[in-house]
Amino acid sequence: MDNFSIDAYTPKEIADRIEMAGISKSGNAPIRVLALSILAGAFIALGAVFFTVVTYDASQMAAGLMRLLGGLVFCLGLILVVVAGAELFTGNNLIVMAYVDGKVSFGQLMKNWLIVYVGNFIGALGILVLINLSNHWLIGDGAVGTKVILIANGKVNLSWMEAFSRGILCNILVCMAIWLCFAGRSVVDKVFAIIFPITAFVAMGFEHSVANMYFIPAGLMAMQQADLVSMVGADLTSLTIPSFLINNLLPVTLGNILGGSVFVALFYWFIYLRDENRG
Repeated sequence: MDNFSIDAYTPKEIADRIEMAGISKSGNAPIRVLALSILAGAFIALGAVFFTVVTYDASQMAAGLMRLLGGLVFCLGLILVVVAGAELFTGNNLIVMAYVDGKVSFGQLMKNWLIVYVGNFIGALGILVLINLSNHWLIGDGAVGTKVILIANGKVNLSWMEAFSRGILCNILVCMAIWLCFAGRSVVDKVFAIIFPITAFVAMGFEHSVANMYFIPAGLMAMQQADLVSMVGADLTSLTIPSFLINNLLPVTLGNILGGSVFVALFYWFIYLRDENRG
């Protein structure tokens, strides 16, 4: 399928390539999958760190432009995942295409998702530890640290349905970014394919489970510094570990799965791959 043409792959070719990628991912050794997923969690966390430090001072820019800029810099995370190579849980929801085609078993699908989800969490927390040790949150006389706390607090105060719905919308855009990457033939193609969908989901305030594996624990950790808490000026009673896990991470993860697996993977499987296995 790969040839010397400079044209983008067609949607049908994209579907075939993603299915083949899903088969390959499901057959990788667990230790390799874990290592690659730790990298992905770290990459997304670095995008989150970049987002925080760029957007901490919103006083000098219109809110819409600040959201746009924040979304643009957050793209760093997925660019690193796609170009450098890593295993991201939200992107791996596209393996559902290979599963419904009968080329990946349910057990293989669940095993991949579980290993990648845990690995992403480990990678995100690893970056969090380094950021905490670096005193990064003291940038701007502590303004970055207060921004971290406010981001986390806003996320845990979403209703369950808000978090779930935003998770669906987020992973529709993330998986569409991955889909568009499979149309490209060069690094430049892939970078440009990522920018608009990822900038959009961040600017619109949608929820990404792996990003939240950094954002909310970062807020919880920054809360341990009394001087930062005193600068926040907001009610932080909901910013707890149970709220993180139950009120945000659970509904966002379920929303991400639904958005990526159903609204992208199953739709495109139905359009381009279903007829190949009929009869």
